Amino acid sequence: MIQKILKIQPNGPFNLKMTIQSGQTSQPAWKFRNGEFQELLMIHGEPCFIGIHQEPGDLDGPLTIRVESKNEIKDDEIRLKVSEIFDLKDDLMEVYNFLESKSELQPTIEFCRGLRLFKAQDPFECIISSICSANNSIKRWNKSIRQIKEKWGEEFMSSEGVFHSFPSPEILMQVPEHDMEEMELCGGAGEASNYTSNLKSCGVGYRCSYMKETARMAHEEVDILKLGDMDYEDAFKEVSKFPGVGPKVADCILLYGYGMGQAFPVDVWIGRIISALYFQGEEIKPPKARIFGMKEFEEYAGYVQLYLFHYARKSGLMESLRKK
Repeated sequence: MIQKILKIQPNGPFNLKMTIQSGQTSQPAWKFRNGEFQELLMIHGEPCFIGIHQEPGDLDGPLTIRVESKNEIKDDEIRLKVSEIFDLKDDLMEVYNFLESKSELQPTIEFCRGLRLFKAQDPFECIISSICSANNSIKRWNKSIRQIKEKWGEEFMSSEGVFHSFPSPEILMQVPEHDMEEMELCGGAGEASNYTSNLKSCGVGYRCSYMKETARMAHEEVDILKLGDMDYEDAFKEVSKFPGVGPKVADCILLYGYGMGQAFPVDVWIGRIISALYFQGEEIKPPKARIFGMKEFEEYAGYVQLYLFHYARKSGLMESLRKK
């Protein structure tokens, strides 16, 4: 086992804990253990355990990265992967200058200082996570995606225990949808409830059929690696072809899976927040809120959505909107 310690310096403030626990749909939150956030990354096909430590309260200092891998992986490739996932190369002060220029957005800065986009290491995992997050709680979809990884992902034994990669589209498309299908594939013996190697057993509910078909399409029809090379409108149309992907989920995929900052995911809460801040509380539909956000915030739309949602949760704004 190859082990090493690396350092990486973010460009501007970075709050590791806030970013990982903010509920972004790129992937489940990383495990926190022994003072570090831990996950298995795949770097050019090589499994690589990562443990990231940030000194408490130090949003401007370097991060310590603990690495374990079976084969040698270049330091620069590890740093690049971590930088891409946590958006560390982008200057967050540019985002803050934009937020500062909008009186409605100014209060979000202090509530969210250091919060960055939590991008996907694997676009397919982001697509499935985003589908799973629809009409679901953060806790539940995180648990479901973790179970999918544990049941069908590649296993890697680290000093901190077993970690798993996310299964490929080819693997996931072959997973039984529910216990009855699994039982039939196994010859029909026993009780259906005893079969737990199926998608529905991971708590994804009605979304399991969406996930299976999406996996098939990603394997047979859609080159998901090329979606990031498209312009936003074309990519939006393409991901919207996946079952279970409406405008909000499509924008989540493009923002967290491909880093398209002009995406503005709108759910009922973002709609209410936009209504309260910009439309005097008038009820507005999600399509109107989405178009408004993309035009008003342009390339910063993704960050504005992220900051508004976190601010609303922590400031009491969401609670006041819920009462209304």
